Amino acid sequence: MLMTFVEMRDCVLMALGSLRANKLRSGLTILGVLIGVASVIGLASLINGLNAAMEQEISGMGAAAIIEVERLPAMRDWDDLTEEERNRPELTVGEAEAIRDHCPSVDGVAPTNHYWAPGGNVVKYQNRKVPNVRYFGTWPDYMRVRERSLQQGRFLGSMDEARRAHVAVIGHDIANTLFEGRNPIGQEIRVNDERFEVIGVFEKAKSNFGNTYENNAVAIPLSTFEKIHPWEEALGLSVRAVTLDKLEQAKEEVIGALRVYRKVPFGKENNFDLLTQDAIREQVEKITDYIYIAMLVITSVGLMVGGIGVMNIMLVSVTERTREIGVRKAIGAKRSNILLQFLTEATSLSGAGGTAGIIIGVLFGVAVNSAIGFPIAISVFWIVVGFLVAVSVGMISGMYPAVKAAKLDPIEALRYE
Repeated sequence: MLMTFVEMRDCVLMALGSLRANKLRSGLTILGVLIGVASVIGLASLINGLNAAMEQEISGMGAAAIIEVERLPAMRDWDDLTEEERNRPELTVGEAEAIRDHCPSVDGVAPTNHYWAPGGNVVKYQNRKVPNVRYFGTWPDYMRVRERSLQQGRFLGSMDEARRAHVAVIGHDIANTLFEGRNPIGQEIRVNDERFEVIGVFEKAKSNFGNTYENNAVAIPLSTFEKIHPWEEALGLSVRAVTLDKLEQAKEEVIGALRVYRKVPFGKENNFDLLTQDAIREQVEKITDYIYIAMLVITSVGLMVGGIGVMNIMLVSVTERTREIGVRKAIGAKRSNILLQFLTEATSLSGAGGTAGIIIGVLFGVAVNSAIGFPIAISVFWIVVGFLVAVSVGMISGMYPAVKAAKLDPIEALRYE
């Protein structure tokens, strides 16, 4: 059933002529395939944009060699926790000191403790204020562990920690709101009525998911925080390995130090959890995998509807052109010629729908990613898959009508009214 170039050209021209002769019908048939392919491309672009945005957020957490020490397993609902996990003791400064003193592969430890006032933390300067501020205490290693930088001034130092100094580093947005171009260094602010001297301003941080916490945060020495809020004992704990190559060694050292400090008996599981950027990426990938599956299920319905439309129109076309088929057979056309003619027509229909769907899907993905601030991430893989699926839908849906047309008896076809 091999075709010459001339036969193939004639089939394509005839198929296009049939499409032009029935513009409305062809357009409605194409619509189903168009919607299915556009959905695939558009949703794939959104998911890829989300993945790229999440990767930037994860990288923005700090160095790739960072380890987050958690009391509870990450990304688990409270209802899914065991009784042992729910009763685990909180992380305290003691754990941070144990890691600092007994883990040679660790380059920095940054415990953080937050306070949330009823109604939200408020920062004031003279007659101006900023509500809903993130207010936390930390160690001087915070900047190194998190790979942050300052716009001006300095960060908290060891002397500030030792003296329990009332000094603070404020976020970029807080500085702009309270001081409006004035130099905030050396000025006195109040956080929930506690007075602090501003010694530094965080550099403006960017995020794909809106404003980041450091732009609207106040950091003070952890010792000062403990003096003001002695009942707030639970800590978050971030640890940075000396190098990425020593990340696994640092994890082992951290586990050993914490098991000793938290008095975990030999043979029992850790009563804490460690989280790295790779683990976070794995969790994000699992979520997006489920989204991909949902996307395929949804878009396959559109493609199936498009395929049914193609088959229906091709059956109608075979009926309408029965005499034409009889004439072609009477003057020497083979079954293979008729078969390929109708298959080409069906494939052209679905291919046109696939091409239009790709264009619309790409434009939709670019527009939505741009609107919500995600990176533009158009997947060539899904464009190719979308087009191939569209053409395949046409071939599969057009097979039965094409076979039916090829089997028509030429004498009976010529008698058809």
